Amino acid sequence: MQNGHIEALSAKHNSLDRRISAELQRPLPDHMLIAELKKQKLRVKDELTG
Repeated sequence: MQNGHIEALSAKHNSLDRRISAELQRPLPDHMLIAELKKQKLRVKDELTG
């Protein structure tokens, strides 16, 4: 796998992590959004480790 691709996936993974954290800090977090973001993050992680 190319380094650029790995870096892009890593950046996306970190971005999703920040979005999840930000959503959890809200007074009324959107749990459906959090679940979707976590699924996306897992797919990115699978691609990174796969």
